[in-house]
Amino acid sequence: MPQQPMVKHFFDEPTNTYSYVVRDPNSKHCAIIDSVLDFDYAAGSTDTRSADDILEYVNKNQLTVDWILETHVHADHLSAAPYLQEKTGAKLGIGEYIKTVQDTFGKAFNAGTEFARDGCQFDRLFADGDSFTIGELQASVLHTPGHTPACLTYVIGNAAFVGDTLFMPDFGTARCDFPGGDATTLYRSIQKVFALPDETRLFMCHDYKAPNREDYAFETTVGKQKNNNIHVGGGKTEEQFVKMRTERDATLAMPRLILPSVQVNMRAGQLPPAEDNNQRYLKIPLNLF
Repeated sequence: MPQQPMVKHFFDEPTNTYSYVVRDPNSKHCAIIDSVLDFDYAAGSTDTRSADDILEYVNKNQLTVDWILETHVHADHLSAAPYLQEKTGAKLGIGEYIKTVQDTFGKAFNAGTEFARDGCQFDRLFADGDSFTIGELQASVLHTPGHTPACLTYVIGNAAFVGDTLFMPDFGTARCDFPGGDATTLYRSIQKVFALPDETRLFMCHDYKAPNREDYAFETTVGKQKNNNIHVGGGKTEEQFVKMRTERDATLAMPRLILPSVQVNMRAGQLPPAEDNNQRYLKIPLNLF
């Protein structure tokens, strides 16, 4: 039987993002998944309140953070990974196809030669099938692209953290119209998740409250997704899914924070370098997306 990790969730309502502390039940070792750096777009200011809530939990429980993990380069919130890494000394990990995302968005933001596009901002670039440990807790990696080229699902004991690949069954699946996204690829990635045991717990990165649901939700199972997901469950075919996803994506506006988020997160959460006046700036490319 797979081990059952202890999972503590943290919800950032302004970005509808769930972050997690995943703990080895037999030790004080843990990992942090998909952290949030608070960002006031209108003021151009950042804050670490959400990350400090995670650190408070870690410190209160005297935990050792082995990993700070990103499921992908998020387009809807800034990552707090550098701040958390400074405070904990943990290793920072993401999928190896971050290099593809860095190349695409490095060009989009005209980042220049000072922006490395080889993933060196991270300590570990995970490939499909890679394994790692959190204390004594066994973990492995599924490459699940489609939303972005670098998307990963972290399978940790009897739990899996799917990023934006899936939402709760009553809300569906991730969009596929960002650069490098592809609906056919997403469908096939989801089948890899569906191949996990039905009782595997699935933890979402976001929730937006489906119609007629009063509360936010973050946990389901493989079996429930296979049977009930409104976009891809119940035996829907690849052709049916691609048609639905493509038509739906054509109606969606860009996420409110996509421009600041991507140019920060492609740098592993680091802000762009300061200019000659010692001030950092975010770029807003016009009419690009």
